[in-house]
Amino acid sequence: MSDIIPPRLVLFDGICNLCNGSVRFIISRDPEAHFTFASLQSDEGQRVLRRLGLPIADLDSFVYIRDGQVYRRSAGALHVLKDLGGFWEIMYVFIIVPQPIRDLIYDIIAKNRYRWFGKRDSCMVPTPELKKRFLA
Repeated sequence: MSDIIPPRLVLFDGICNLCNGSVRFIISRDPEAHFTFASLQSDEGQRVLRRLGLPIADLDSFVYIRDGQVYRRSAGALHVLKDLGGFWEIMYVFIIVPQPIRDLIYDIIAKNRYRWFGKRDSCMVPTPELKKRFLA
């Protein structure tokens, strides 16, 4: 267990199908492996949350940490898209929508994600070739 937080770390709900799909989306558009991942439920994810003073029981929140700056919920998702570059960077324009409105939409999706997209019995286990992209 390391005290170093990678420069681009995505913390996600490991049992949520939507969240796992989002991780696969990021990985497939990040061939240079800039992003690192950890589930919010994992020991490493919990360690990072504690270290940053974030709630460890809030599994509804997508957390993106870039160079020590923490982005949560809609801001996290938009900053990830921006950092993916290319076409996806254009989506960052939605940052102009006031945060309370963005987060209201985010919260509706987060509260219904299991019902709409399903969930797994346990956290995603990365394939051997992807394992280096996850905190262990």
